[in-house]
Amino acid sequence: MHVAVQKFARAALFAAVLGAIPAGSALAADGVTIRELIIATPQPEARSGAAVKAARAFYEFWNSGDTAHLKQAISDRFTDRTLPAGRPQGPEGPAFASRSFRTAVPDLGLTVEKMIVAGDYVTVHMVFTGHFSGKFGDMSGKGQPIRFIATDLLKVEDGQITDNWHIEDNLPLFQQMGLAKVGP
Repeated sequence: MHVAVQKFARAALFAAVLGAIPAGSALAADGVTIRELIIATPQPEARSGAAVKAARAFYEFWNSGDTAHLKQAISDRFTDRTLPAGRPQGPEGPAFASRSFRTAVPDLGLTVEKMIVAGDYVTVHMVFTGHFSGKFGDMSGKGQPIRFIATDLLKVEDGQITDNWHIEDNLPLFQQMGLAKVGP
């Protein structure tokens, strides 16, 4: 089977298994969209499906702020391997980060551009969007649109995320919010 067809067939399979409906080549689930899903290593479909389900719930949490999705997605022994200063370690960390950021960007949403499943690891490249209409520290937003990218590497064991390494491209975000100067 041709690789592109194989990728689409697997994406369609996961859409059926996980209750998502393909929209073109994207998977739509609740409110989060996964534009491209790649299963990079041969493995039992139950294992791949569990990894995709955990990751999808994690990004539905980031898309909606609904902690029920977070509780479904992460393990009690969740560890943030790139923990920013001021964020609590463990399962409370993502909830804290979401609450804090939603104070500044109440309509925060995200799209998963690419999700790659390889064994126990899921690599996800995403785009966050919204409007800076709340408060960030002492600064109040004026409704400025924001758009920035981030990439995560998740480790999934027994259908839950145990570890996360992440990086966000914060400079464009801070420029859009008016917190960093653009240019000289």
